[in-house]
Amino acid sequence: MQHKHGGTFTSSMGAILAAVGSAVGMGNIWLFPYRVGQYGGGAFLIPYFLFVALFSYVGLSGEFAFGRLTGTGTRGSFDYALKTRGLRGGAALGVLPLLGVLGIAIGYSVVVGWVLNYAVGSLTGAVLAGDPDGYFSALAVSFGSVPWHLLVIAATVLILILGVAGGIEKISKFMMPVFYVLFLIIAVRVAFLPGAVEGYRYLLEPDWSYLLRFDTWVMAMGQAFFSLSINGAGMLIYGSYMKKSEDIIHQSVMTAMLDTAAALLAGFAILPAVFAFGIAPESGPPLMFITLPRVFQQMPGGRFFSILFFVSVLFAGITSLINMLEAVSESLGRGARLSRTLSVLIVGGVTSAVGVFLEALPSMGAWMDAVTIYIAPFGAVLAAVILYWVLGLPAVKAELALGRKRPLGRGFDFLSKYVYVILTAVVLVCGILYGGVG
Repeated sequence: MQHKHGGTFTSSMGAILAAVGSAVGMGNIWLFPYRVGQYGGGAFLIPYFLFVALFSYVGLSGEFAFGRLTGTGTRGSFDYALKTRGLRGGAALGVLPLLGVLGIAIGYSVVVGWVLNYAVGSLTGAVLAGDPDGYFSALAVSFGSVPWHLLVIAATVLILILGVAGGIEKISKFMMPVFYVLFLIIAVRVAFLPGAVEGYRYLLEPDWSYLLRFDTWVMAMGQAFFSLSINGAGMLIYGSYMKKSEDIIHQSVMTAMLDTAAALLAGFAILPAVFAFGIAPESGPPLMFITLPRVFQQMPGGRFFSILFFVSVLFAGITSLINMLEAVSESLGRGARLSRTLSVLIVGGVTSAVGVFLEALPSMGAWMDAVTIYIAPFGAVLAAVILYWVLGLPAVKAELALGRKRPLGRGFDFLSKYVYVILTAVVLVCGILYGGVG
């Protein structure tokens, strides 16, 4: 089907970089490096790579195929799938994954606003001039970053109004290569810091005993699942913008490889620097907004590298936010028969109106926990069931065969319909039991 909301991606590389832009985000930067070290170093990478391979092969490719087959987003795709069984209510069910994505976007926009503040503050020198703890504490309070927060949303809305090719694809082709180049520069510089080797050991030295722990496999599964943005909405809408000539399996594999490369690059850039200055590693906002500024304060040329770091993180944040708001605005525009511009403005307005009340760190954290533990994973489970059990494997495989020279592997049916669908439910349950796994 031809997509009417905003056109299609004009190139294979544009589609891949847009998907990578969605996948690469804060989890790669402030969670993955710490989690690797926490769960056995190099040993953790074994289950992580296995789950990335599985989720990209049957999960990511399935959502891409679902979107391209129907030529629409979540609500339209769910409606299409249910109608193939003579059922109604698909559009209503499609609201659930979209609520998860919108909820994440609301909290995420607050964080990206902080990143923008730090990027500008690094440029002016304000971030490194005083106590990093005090700087962040003054920012992450109620209504403490309204201008930065709204500026991020406004920039995202503007990009989306420009359309798929003129906005999403074009900005992804610029921002994502720059992200990798900047992080590579930082990683190379960090490698020459005295004591950096301890950070590499923390990341890579394997403790094989962790492979016998259930927690290790749960955290590797959660990290892989959330890192690939499998949520029944974001990757589905990008799939709807892909040309029929594209090999979706290839697109999925490339997206997964580049996302994993970003996570490893973040680890090599961040943790060796932290260890080089004898600072205890952390995860989450404290790592990015308190620990790393302390590192940059002590590092020769720290102001320059602080600018590179926060600009690269800003680009990763913007490209992820683009995907979230696009998924929601497309469904709103199609369902309510609104223009692209109006639907994007409405979604941006809702994101701003709610988000300004979540600018305090505790409020943002509680909001994101609720959304990422309960709402978003449930939407992913629902999408997996509708994709492989309602729409069915024949339709999915027929779509995946388009643009592909080789047939799918023999294990695709079992891995997708049983292993993948069950694991999405396991992610939901384990997230609730562990208080979050991704």
